[in-house]
Amino acid sequence: MFQFEEKGRSPPGSGYLNDMKKPSPKQQKLSIRLYRRRWVIVFLFSSYSLCNAFQWIQYGIINNIIMKYYNVDSFTIDWLSMIYFVAYIPIIFPVTWLLDKKGLRVIALCGCGLNCCGAWIKIASVRPDLFAVTFFGQAVCGVAQVFILGMPSRIASVWFGAHEVSTACSIAVFGNQMGVALGFLIPPILVPNVDDLDQLTYHINTMFYGTAAVATVLFILVILVFQEKPDIPPSQAQAAILANPSRDYSYIQSILQLVRNTPFFLLIITYGINTGSYYAVSTLLNKMVLTHYPGEELNAGRIGLTIVVSGMVGSIICGIWLDKTRTYKQTTLAVYFLAFAGMVAFTFTLNLGHLWVVFVTAGLLG
Repeated sequence: MFQFEEKGRSPPGSGYLNDMKKPSPKQQKLSIRLYRRRWVIVFLFSSYSLCNAFQWIQYGIINNIIMKYYNVDSFTIDWLSMIYFVAYIPIIFPVTWLLDKKGLRVIALCGCGLNCCGAWIKIASVRPDLFAVTFFGQAVCGVAQVFILGMPSRIASVWFGAHEVSTACSIAVFGNQMGVALGFLIPPILVPNVDDLDQLTYHINTMFYGTAAVATVLFILVILVFQEKPDIPPSQAQAAILANPSRDYSYIQSILQLVRNTPFFLLIITYGINTGSYYAVSTLLNKMVLTHYPGEELNAGRIGLTIVVSGMVGSIICGIWLDKTRTYKQTTLAVYFLAFAGMVAFTFTLNLGHLWVVFVTAGLLG
């Protein structure tokens, strides 16, 4: 047997074997890695999404108190909630285009920055003759919301592995729902229904300064911490996208293809009706409860909290069910039917005079 032990020499064919061990350029491009930073990114996003959602409902759940303070009618206060939805319609397409072109960090800075600005503008509005200023601050927060709502799925795909995408997406969305829950719970506690305008000014200031402080800290953290994407992609799908960027992609064409897709269009309409009903109940909950149960501002907030928390439980159950069964259409139909049944039960039990019944039907509706 020949042995190749001379210095500087190697067995025949060993160069070929060594070359085989080295990853090709294509294999190098498809290398993947999960960074611990991904959890910081998703929790930071979830936190400022929470802050924005809190600001959405903070007026509506104390509608009667804000109406008295600014001396405006109830419908005008409702607009402080509806401005979020009105802002969404014209801005969503430019924002999603910007997300495609500029990426996550730019959108995160815009969303969190606008949310912070809106919170500070509201502080300048705490005077009975400055309703226009508070409306402007809420409108800025409404624009910020458009930069926030489209991010969860992108964060999940850019930062998380294939087996973590659903979890990351749920954490990102969870923050928004928790913000709504806190928006129902905290304002009635911080802003009691008192007749003295000076006391009311103090309580509203407390709420606004607290919100602005949280929004400011989160904005600073986004500036310092939020990163566009990991240096090495987290999944083979992301690695493939980076290795072969599509040159034929057209944002306008992709939107037109979706609009022409009948099942997708039906899903938009039906989901919109269900979500619109939920937002309508949230916006008008204070008035609905106080009409039948005067002086129950705190319980109005707790009923809203019940709706949101039970909805979170329902989301978890549906997520587990879908992961196991993949019965998307059947589950969608079942959820739509249950939402309809819950809305009917909530509507026809609201005026029975028993607050505990309202809590039960609100939980079912959620």
